[in-house]
Amino acid sequence: MLIYILIGVAVVIALLLLIIATRPSEFRITRSATMSAPPSAVFPQVNDFHNWRAWSPWENIDPNLQRTYDGPSAGTGAGYGWSGKKAGEGHMTITESRQYELILIKLVFVKPFAATNTTEFTFQPQGGGTAVTWSMAGKHNFMGKAMGLVMNMDKMIGKSFDEGLAKLRAVVESKPA
Repeated sequence: MLIYILIGVAVVIALLLLIIATRPSEFRITRSATMSAPPSAVFPQVNDFHNWRAWSPWENIDPNLQRTYDGPSAGTGAGYGWSGKKAGEGHMTITESRQYELILIKLVFVKPFAATNTTEFTFQPQGGGTAVTWSMAGKHNFMGKAMGLVMNMDKMIGKSFDEGLAKLRAVVESKPA
């Protein structure tokens, strides 16, 4: 009887490992919002990490967050590091900055888990405003695939992107044109 239970457990574990192994290894999360401000008003809020404190959805989750800035103050090469008990630890570097069009960021998480992703912001003029698209793409390792069985990253991170875009909209729409 015990042998049948062990075989059953082994089959369930093998099936679970197979399901995890066949899950997609790449992911992309994207959210967009239209703001009543020109790209020239929106772009600098993203292109300078010092401005993120006003709109980033993660800036206020840890009151003791330690921040560091390196490289130029804005644009390609600008860097921002963070460390905190609730926020974890990581670093972002702007790898490409095309004025009023595109910002690419290398996003490196150290804690609570190690990962390297690419974040992208695009800015499209739309009427008198700007359509801003915020995306994050990366690869899941085996553990990331396993976590995806019980956690929906698109909903989790997407909710934060929606919050950040709403705060960004409030910042740029409150500034004089």
